[in-house]
Amino acid sequence: MRFHFLSPLLLGSLSITPPVASFAPHVPITTTSIRVRTSTFQVYARNSAEHHSVEHLKTIDSLKNAISGVVLATVLWTAPASFAGASTHFSNFISSQVVASSVANAKEMASGTGSRVNKDPESLLRYGLPIDNKEVRELQKYIESIRLNVSSKRKTAALDDLKKARSIVNTKEAKMTSSCRDANICSSIIQSMKDKMGPLEESLQASTNYLNGSDQEREALDKSYATQDKIQKALTALEEQMVPAGYVTPVPSDYNDLPQLHGRATVEMLLKKPNGESFDIEGTLSKEAKMTMVIDGFAAPVTAGNFIDLVQKGFYNNMDIQRSDGFVVQTGDPKGEAEGYVGTPSKAVGAGKHGERLIPLEIFVKGDKGPFYETTIEDEGRGGQATVLPFSSYGAMGWAREEYEPNSGSSQFFWLLFDSDLTPAGKNVLDGRYPCFGYVVEGADFLRDIKEGDIIVSAKVTDGAEKLVQPK
Repeated sequence: MRFHFLSPLLLGSLSITPPVASFAPHVPITTTSIRVRTSTFQVYARNSAEHHSVEHLKTIDSLKNAISGVVLATVLWTAPASFAGASTHFSNFISSQVVASSVANAKEMASGTGSRVNKDPESLLRYGLPIDNKEVRELQKYIESIRLNVSSKRKTAALDDLKKARSIVNTKEAKMTSSCRDANICSSIIQSMKDKMGPLEESLQASTNYLNGSDQEREALDKSYATQDKIQKALTALEEQMVPAGYVTPVPSDYNDLPQLHGRATVEMLLKKPNGESFDIEGTLSKEAKMTMVIDGFAAPVTAGNFIDLVQKGFYNNMDIQRSDGFVVQTGDPKGEAEGYVGTPSKAVGAGKHGERLIPLEIFVKGDKGPFYETTIEDEGRGGQATVLPFSSYGAMGWAREEYEPNSGSSQFFWLLFDSDLTPAGKNVLDGRYPCFGYVVEGADFLRDIKEGDIIVSAKVTDGAEKLVQPK
């Protein structure tokens, strides 16, 4: 089933006219008023102290940010994706950096607020764990900073981060293990991290002794990166041990007749091109594209449970990719008249027009005890607040739905081809409007050459299948 798109963005000298679908009203946008007539997103830019301070309207920054917003809008007006007929596409919304909606009582603002966007899926998954231990979060900060500094050849800064991380594991081990389900396991993990910090220091120090750009420097930095990666994976294991025994994200009983994922699961997906050609990733050719995804039932138990249930049913096997436009890669629309998976519907949500099992929109804001359902973050009056899993990583996974119907998702999902230039820091317009339920943690580069018509040969759960809870 083909997707339809909205018309191109039209630009005027002093105003921007957004693209409109045949069913949407024409809404002009000027430099002093930005309004999109939609139930899920509104941005106002008024030169008034009642709403925003003058500092947000500095001429140079406003011009640069407005251009960025236009670029983002151009993409979003044609993005993810609609069912033909009962459309499953992104709401007609636009982001501008001139100003942003704010909530006075926001506990934490949206992902990427500030100068740096966290694009690391493994880091985002760690931050998404339901744990409360400030010492391990401090350790995480320095360990992850080592990787960033190694990547940018800031060797002295990486050594300084290592020194701080080592101090934490040496002096605050007891405070960290006190949060663990099994203190002995955590002590063993921490010891393994300590053992790797010596070799990491050696390779970092060695890299400072070589000329910039030399083979010796590159070899030392590669070794440092590999060792840091091992430490980082141990950090993940340490934090996972801090999730309370038997922890389950609370979900209203209304949705007990839908599959739910109590924890996390790993999915491996294998894709091929229908004509036997190779995937070309910057000159590296591969006959198969293999991606590994972590699906998060802590942040999105119903959405993640629905996906894992469909994977185990073989629903996505031999299914083609139905959209690849440089913004998203999308699939999940089966052949035939049905626009999703046909199965026993939930009493609370109901069925689609062709018997599709539908799931509710599920949004989990940081600081809340659990997700809220059937409404967007904007509808809740909480626009701008951070979600537990943000759309800030290349290969972030989101659930597609009809524009004006929050409970219209069934089986279609997308991978976001995140671009920080199109999703500026603090202006992620997807968070809170579509559920992010996981990330590609290995093989995300294949998304660059996955095209419409490529085939999912297989999708299988390789870890965490026992955490899927079927309807009662």
